[in-house]
Amino acid sequence: MNIFGVDFSSSPSRRKPIVIACAKLSTTLERTDQWVLSLERFEKVYSLDEFAEWLEAPGPWLSGFDFPFALPRDFLVTVAWPPFSPESEASERPWSAHIEHLSSLSRQDLVVAFKRFCAARPAGRKFAHRACDLFAGASSSMKWVNPPVAYMLHAGATRLHQAGVMIPGLKLGDSQRVALEAYPGFLARLVLGRESYKSDDARKQNEARRLARKRLMAALMSMPLREIGMVLASDLKLSLELTRATQTLCLDDASGDHLDAWLCAIQACVGYLCEEREPGSLYGMGAIDPLEGWIVSVVRDSLHYK
Repeated sequence: MNIFGVDFSSSPSRRKPIVIACAKLSTTLERTDQWVLSLERFEKVYSLDEFAEWLEAPGPWLSGFDFPFALPRDFLVTVAWPPFSPESEASERPWSAHIEHLSSLSRQDLVVAFKRFCAARPAGRKFAHRACDLFAGASSSMKWVNPPVAYMLHAGATRLHQAGVMIPGLKLGDSQRVALEAYPGFLARLVLGRESYKSDDARKQNEARRLARKRLMAALMSMPLREIGMVLASDLKLSLELTRATQTLCLDDASGDHLDAWLCAIQACVGYLCEEREPGSLYGMGAIDPLEGWIVSVVRDSLHYK
């Protein structure tokens, strides 16, 4: 099975491309119940048009994407955007109605609406959050700066919708091309807590962060995922393999893009194996909000590290 992990950029370029971890999931020769996820290589995408083309690649494949798939329900209800606008008739496809509306808006339209929403709320509660954001320790998908995840949603989720991929719990599509929302920070924090392991700011790309990346990679290679706290991996016999070249890329990339792409692939793999173990479990995500979605590999008792 081809497993991908995508570290996304809302404005990809030669300087800051979209980085894709390309991995292969297989069983060992000795045991068919022992799985190995092998990171084979990284690919880079330098434009959103190229990203849209990449999504059209024939399956079977499954990928974890490091961007939010939806805005918070609370925000959408308050501002009366689809599927909650008076004229909306898409109650059976709420996520698609939401994303189709986003496609009609510019980034500036989003910022204006966000600022208006935030201005009416008390300090400390300016942004609305999806339930999965809170359990994963992720930023609100409304944020347009530090990090600009709203722009990532606007650029990424709209292209997932246009590509016709299947998004479990949110959108029917090509079952040979499956997209899952991932969040590498969730997996990294199970090992490092709140210690920083990356930065896009060259002034902060120091030895301490490099050592943090090294410890994170060492833990993933030497410990079962269940032992570092990934609850959904408790009954999965999964080991991880990297070539020396891919290890070096993950370690030496101070921005963390290569490592984050690999973390997304691991999360997607855990989801895939959960679905293999229990078909219909929505890749281990269970009963999820059909509008907000969920982050793969995150369970609802994962607030212990916050």
